[in-house]
Amino acid sequence: MTEDAPSNSVVGRARELELLVAALDAGAHVLLEGPPGTGKTTLLRSVAAEEKTDFVFVEGNAELTPARLVGHFDPALVLERGYGPETFVDGPLAEALRTGALLYVEETNRIPEETLNVLITVMSEGELTVPRYGRIVAAEGFRLVAAMNPFDAVGTARISSAIYDRVCRITMGYQDAADEFDIVKLRAPAGSAVWRAKVVDLVRRTREHAEIRVGSSVRGAIDMSRLADALARRRGLDAENWHVGLDAALVALSGRIRLAESTGRVAEDVVRELYVAVFGAEPRSAEDGDAPGGA
Repeated sequence: MTEDAPSNSVVGRARELELLVAALDAGAHVLLEGPPGTGKTTLLRSVAAEEKTDFVFVEGNAELTPARLVGHFDPALVLERGYGPETFVDGPLAEALRTGALLYVEETNRIPEETLNVLITVMSEGELTVPRYGRIVAAEGFRLVAAMNPFDAVGTARISSAIYDRVCRITMGYQDAADEFDIVKLRAPAGSAVWRAKVVDLVRRTREHAEIRVGSSVRGAIDMSRLADALARRRGLDAENWHVGLDAALVALSGRIRLAESTGRVAEDVVRELYVAVFGAEPRSAEDGDAPGGA
């Protein structure tokens, strides 16, 4: 890693970029913690590209066994040549160790404990011992960057203190409204600035609604904008048509939000309520400045 700070290629994440680069330069392993859609993966990809560092990605889930993480012996080659380096197939961890790459482990708190224990050993010792193979020592530059959603997210488990004791932790909340507006403008530029601001406002309201336990990230705003543009072209209408926008909101957001168990409504009802609060009531006719649409 170099001492130069990376450019602010991730909207609204200048501080996190600086902290991540500094931690990696200091030789630390890092945990990025925050809700889905807050740019954890984008942040690390930006740093890896800026620093011209190799990047090995691991998708964390309940099926990630130690063998899938570390690597395995090829059965056919073992029968022919026996156990040894030439018959071992590197997994992402072995690859990152050998090449001195950044190993990015996503959804860390969905990974089985036995697999996490392998990572703990690597972080502590800077090497890995593989039965019937031997030691794989970390090359210069190897770092582990783990990412996780908050513990209360569905399907997550608590991370042990042994993990926390071996990493530097950077928390990442949602960006502010201005930053999310810029993200949507960059990735889904359809519509006027006023309309785009309302889309961002709608999505941000899903994080504050009393009946919503988990709201949408800015990805919901991006998809809503893209859907509105695509629907409008198919219907021969403007992307800012009220009915087009409602349909786009329902499709983009209803699956992203999680309602509180106590509510008796479905997600579509809450999205429709929020849409009306932001975009106004349904126009009565085309003379009111809208044309009838799909919703």
